Amino acid sequence: MARINVNPTRMELTRLKKRLAMAVRGHKLLKDKRDEMMRQFVKLVRENAALREQVETALSAALGEFALCRGLMEAEMLENALLYPARTVELSLGRANIMSVRVPRIEAKTGEVVLSYGLAQTTSQLDGAIASLAEVFPDMIRLAEIEKTCNLLADEIEKTRRRVNALEYVMIPDLQETIRYITMKLEENERGSLTRLMKVKDMMAAREGQ
Repeated sequence: MARINVNPTRMELTRLKKRLAMAVRGHKLLKDKRDEMMRQFVKLVRENAALREQVETALSAALGEFALCRGLMEAEMLENALLYPARTVELSLGRANIMSVRVPRIEAKTGEVVLSYGLAQTTSQLDGAIASLAEVFPDMIRLAEIEKTCNLLADEIEKTRRRVNALEYVMIPDLQETIRYITMKLEENERGSLTRLMKVKDMMAAREGQ
């Protein structure tokens, strides 16, 4: 703890007490914000872990089917089959607010899957791979949204944690120490003034008795 360098006056004491009350109130609000952000963060991390496992499983299956296609089809034919998109996607980007943290919201509107190649020249594994990728695409969008949200929340949690610690371990103790110091100084001054008054009174009484 370090005492703030101020004049030990009643005006400074009143001002510091107001600052202390504001710091204590701000400390509580920041702690509540940090705790709620942590709750939201843990919830999103769990959802992210489950969704990531689901997406990676689906992508592994789709890549396995693509590998089979590569072995069963000529490279040029496979490349021509994949040259045109199988479906249209429209992305809408927005923002949401989590405890004053602006996080992304992504909405994907997808059209129907339309195979742009002839079925006679391709294999069923290619159809399955494209269908698997089309099915997992919305989950990939949601995964990207969650991971960005987690990154933003983690940054804000760290900033809030530093502010809470600064208030709890530096600012509030310094204010309390300074208030104690000024209070002691004022009490000491009051005792000194009272002692002087009593001496003056005794001197005046002694003069009147002469």
